[in-house]
Amino acid sequence: MLFLGLTSIIVIIATTFTIGRYWVEIYDKYQEQERLEKKLISLKNKEKKLKVDANKLQDPDYIARYAREKYLYSKDGEFILKIPEE
Repeated sequence: MLFLGLTSIIVIIATTFTIGRYWVEIYDKYQEQERLEKKLISLKNKEKKLKVDANKLQDPDYIARYAREKYLYSKDGEFILKIPEE
């Protein structure tokens, strides 16, 4: 009877430990899934922005304006005055 009782307790403890370990793994995977879903949303938003920028770069007028603003290029007879941002 003692042997059967000890065996039952050992089986119950081993089963509980195994189930607990699996629950921890499931919880970790759930958290990882949430983190990756947030990252996916962020990357999709970034992709949309990059597509808009790529479309803008197909326009020669936009490229010229961007170069003048960003790199201080000027047309003939045009003076560039950079005003510091506050």
